[in-house]
Amino acid sequence: MFRFTVADHAELYSAILAAFAGANERLETALGLDAVRERLSAPGWLDPLSDDDLTAALGRLVSWQLLDVVQDNTGNYRTAADYERRNLQYSLTRRGEAAFAGVQHALATLASTGALQTAVLDAIADRLAELTTLLADPASSDRRVFTALSELEGHLDALRNNTKQFNGELQRLLRAESTDTATFSDVKAATVAYLEEFLTDLDHRAHVIAVGVARVESHGVAVLHQRALGGAELPSHHGTDPAPAWLEHRQVRWEGLQAWFRPADGSAPRVEHLHTVARRAVVTLLQALDRMTESRRRASSAVADFRELARWFAAAPTDADLHRLWALATGSAPARHAHLHHADPELVAPGTTWSQAPSVPVSALMRTSGRTERFTRTGRVRDVAALRAERAARAAAERAELEEAWRRLDTGGPVRLSALGELEHDAFARLLDLVGRAFHAAPRDGRRRAVTADGRVEIVLWAPDDAGEVVLSTPRGTLRGRDLVVDVRVAGAPQRAAAVVR
Repeated sequence: MFRFTVADHAELYSAILAAFAGANERLETALGLDAVRERLSAPGWLDPLSDDDLTAALGRLVSWQLLDVVQDNTGNYRTAADYERRNLQYSLTRRGEAAFAGVQHALATLASTGALQTAVLDAIADRLAELTTLLADPASSDRRVFTALSELEGHLDALRNNTKQFNGELQRLLRAESTDTATFSDVKAATVAYLEEFLTDLDHRAHVIAVGVARVESHGVAVLHQRALGGAELPSHHGTDPAPAWLEHRQVRWEGLQAWFRPADGSAPRVEHLHTVARRAVVTLLQALDRMTESRRRASSAVADFRELARWFAAAPTDADLHRLWALATGSAPARHAHLHHADPELVAPGTTWSQAPSVPVSALMRTSGRTERFTRTGRVRDVAALRAERAARAAAERAELEEAWRRLDTGGPVRLSALGELEHDAFARLLDLVGRAFHAAPRDGRRRAVTADGRVEIVLWAPDDAGEVVLSTPRGTLRGRDLVVDVRVAGAPQRAAAVVR
């Protein structure tokens, strides 16, 4: 199918197929020799082309089953030459349409770049909400159901394709090595900013979509597909019913949506994998940027310095230049005392020659060590044992306060917030942090679960049907909210009886 892209005169074959594709867009199904020549300029073929060369190219495409040729016996021809020139009509075959579409898709993929677009997630949520509204109203139009379902599948395809392509570009960027360090650093910094912006509220958007999928499924996916089938108004081909294949395809697409946001088997949705990949990429890119920054700050190595010095020696024009370069590079010039000054520099004029200037005392250490004075032993390092003990005691006290706060928050089982009573401010702050972590997590079976960073403390909370208002009191004020049920467990803490949850 694609031999026209690598054969001799591949540019001509591609231009001919592009001309036929443009004619199909204008609903012109067949072209003669003159019509093909007129349309070759549109795809960019501007070289002169004889009738024999064009006929040969068309014949080659016909032999590859990319074009079909028929004789037009309905036309009016004045001469035999006119008949030979205009009686053949060429048109694209299905094989030719597929081959040209494949090449166009390949070129578009090479020219495009993937993207993580929060607008696509919002569009998916909007279409799910629209489908829920339409399914709840039996009098709504089936055509609107079909349109909303088609748009939903289109947004899902865009999300999947853009995500795969962006992930490929991202992994190539992580492995890339660039000589232009400045540009490379700018690209990675921009990518980090882009990823961080996409990850903002990603969990919330994924949760909204998962809730939308559940609401549509509550009305029945089969009902959705049947109504969409009625609005699709599919034509029958050769007496066969296209409905079964169409419904099967819709079911596969819906399972793909479930896999992304609400898997039926309870496994982790793919959007969480996307979140993990993006987070890992941000960390990796930041580490790469740190390494690049450190490499800029780090001085050149001794190996690089000696190599550069060797290049200077190779480029020195005379032996005198070589000796001077050696003295400057190694600091082995004999007059190492030339920087010393007279005790009273104002008594000696700046223009006095060294032979007329008064002598300057030179230390005996100058010849052996190059120094003018002897350095004594450095001072003793002060004893920091007391400071270490103080810091250890402070850390132990802080750890004890933390353990006491966790012990007070350990409920031993499900309890209501109203059963906690008055809390100290530190314990109240840690309780708020646990509740915040739980609300940030996605709900499973109506419950939210979260753990601390060290994995010692776990909280499970849910809202009962009769949840009223609760007032939590602390020495610094009060907090009003819903009377949720919380279950806080601390690893290693002694078990105690939990309050009764009604």
